[in-house]
Amino acid sequence: MFRKIIASDAEEILFLRSDKSINTYIERPESKKIKSIADAKKMIRNLDKSYEANESIAWGISLKDEPQLIGTIGIRNFSVNPKTAEVGYDLHTEYHQKGIMNEALSMLIHFSFNTLQLEKIEAFTHVENQASIKLLEKNGFQLMKSRKDLDYLSNIIFELENSKK
Repeated sequence: MFRKIIASDAEEILFLRSDKSINTYIERPESKKIKSIADAKKMIRNLDKSYEANESIAWGISLKDEPQLIGTIGIRNFSVNPKTAEVGYDLHTEYHQKGIMNEALSMLIHFSFNTLQLEKIEAFTHVENQASIKLLEKNGFQLMKSRKDLDYLSNIIFELENSKK
C-alpha cells in the first residue's frame, strides 16, 4: 500500500496536485503549484532531497498488487521539542469513501509513534473539508480551537498525542 514515489509517477502527481476536486480545500502559493510534468518531476526530486535531509517522509499510496499511484501521504515539519510532525495526504477522487485513506493514516500514525517515536502529530485542514475532518476525528485527532494557522486562516488545526508517552 505504501511505496516510494518515483519519477515515473509524475503524471499521477500532476493530477493529484492540479485536479480541482482533489484540491478544493488546498491553498498553495503559486510557487508551490504543480502545473506540468516538469513541475511534478521537480517535486519528486525535492521529496527525495527532503527525505535524505531528514526533513520529511512521503509515500505513494497504491492498491495491493497494483503499482499505480492513487494518492500520497507523508509527514513533515519535524520539531524537536516536543517531538512533533505534520501529516499531509491526498487521494484520487475515484478512491474516496473506500477506507483507503483511513488505512493509510492509521499506518502513518503507527509508524510515527512507534518507529519515529514522535510525541504528537499535527494536521492542518480547511474548516469546510468535512471528509478530512471526519478522517482525522475517526483516527483520534482532537481539534485545537485555541490554535490558528496564521499562513492560511481558513485552516483549523488538529493534534494527536502519542498515548505511550
